[in-house]
Amino acid sequence: MTRFTDGEWHHLHPLTPLLRGGITFVAIIGFLLYNIRDILIDIVLGGDGHNGEPLVWLYESEFFWLAVLALLVGLGLVVVGYYLSWRMNTFRITDEVVEVRSGIVFRRNRKGRLDRIQGINISRPLFARIFGAARLEVNVAGQDANIRLDYLASVAADELRREILRLASGTRVAEAQVPEVQLDSNGAPVPRTAAVSQLIDQRVSELLAPERDPELAPPESVVQMHTGRLIGSLLLSGFSIFVVLLIVGIAWGVAATGSYLFLIGVLPTLIGTGSFYITRFTRSLRYSIAGTPDGVRIGFGLLSTSNETLPPGRIHSIQVTQPLLWRPAGWWEIKVNRASTSSAKGAAGQANTTILPVGNLDDVRKVLALVLPDHVDADSVALFERGMSSKGGDDGFVNSPKRARWYLWFSQPRNGFATLPGVVVLRQGAVWRQLTIVPEARMQSVAISQGPVFRSMRLASLRVHTVSGPITPALSAVDSAQAVLFFREVADAAISSSSADTSHRWRSGEVAP
Repeated sequence: MTRFTDGEWHHLHPLTPLLRGGITFVAIIGFLLYNIRDILIDIVLGGDGHNGEPLVWLYESEFFWLAVLALLVGLGLVVVGYYLSWRMNTFRITDEVVEVRSGIVFRRNRKGRLDRIQGINISRPLFARIFGAARLEVNVAGQDANIRLDYLASVAADELRREILRLASGTRVAEAQVPEVQLDSNGAPVPRTAAVSQLIDQRVSELLAPERDPELAPPESVVQMHTGRLIGSLLLSGFSIFVVLLIVGIAWGVAATGSYLFLIGVLPTLIGTGSFYITRFTRSLRYSIAGTPDGVRIGFGLLSTSNETLPPGRIHSIQVTQPLLWRPAGWWEIKVNRASTSSAKGAAGQANTTILPVGNLDDVRKVLALVLPDHVDADSVALFERGMSSKGGDDGFVNSPKRARWYLWFSQPRNGFATLPGVVVLRQGAVWRQLTIVPEARMQSVAISQGPVFRSMRLASLRVHTVSGPITPALSAVDSAQAVLFFREVADAAISSSSADTSHRWRSGEVAP
């Protein structure tokens, strides 16, 4: 039995109250010290003070020591409250659930089933990294069902993730006794002074260490974001178009009014614009996505870092998109639908469903191989690439007929579907290209709809139902006869695929070393 999976209750990091909300308390203390600096100078060096200031008046009045006593009592109550908050916030991990208890007066208890885990996110804000702490969030299927452990020791967070993923994967582990004292490489106890020195070295190593252990994934499977491509994607985004229009509007306003006072009204917007670009840029630095034995690992961040592991079978649909402005550069974006959402933002400040903010065709191939390891071969890759870039025609897709041109003015030749063993592929969009891939084992249902106009034109709409998210796998204006064939084929294949799916126990039967 390992340290965290013994079924016993464990405490969070001792500095958890400070990292959660104590920073505000420290700021208040700093504000008070700043404002009573003259009093402190008078006490140490002597002086007359400034009689016009309220704090100086309090210092010279008969209520001074009463105020000091009240302040000390208040500080004592805050410290006791923080201690009780930490003491009452515990967690445990059994063979079936992750459970958290919290609250002093009003108690809360949350449980997450291991077989419902959709991902594990570890965030390391800059202030927490200084103290060697990290926030761990277990994403569980369901609305607002996630389990958050903030904060844990950084090493403990990594260990806890490994153990949760091991239990969820079905891997068995031999009983192990965890030593209660720190041992050196020879098995001898480490002296206390040496332990302190090692603690300092450990903090420095954690701040300088890469986000992902290089031994977890082969280098050829790692996708990293090119800095120039990141900058280019920001400049060619829809938000940049808004910024250009804003600048034009400002210039017109200044020219029309003849006064620069017009800038005062738009100054907050300009500051927010700069903050938007800086935040997206810094959050996306050191971005990487790689395959590990327990799923896809996505990491990013420079000062504050975040990394998330998506176990196999937790991605319900994938969408590859290309905005018009990205087409000359050959850049693409990849989003996914998941059965849970994380409170942590993804790279570039986007939702955590965006797993590749920007990448070229080679990056797309690698990411698809990571998220669809059982459905990517030479034939499927060729079909995916045709679906991404082809203008339509005889390219392996069942496309909308020409009689649908009145409804799909530009995208009719590209509007179509295809089926491969284990996946369904939908393609649409001529200006904003989209390719949607849905694993059959993750499908919930298939629907055909047909209004009176479509019925008269022998057209129909298709929709593949998955968990809710940014992707809606659907097509409009396809041939009604082909839609019926698609419905029958996909419905039967989905039942067979889900019955044979074992991805929820992706390492069942293995024994951990």
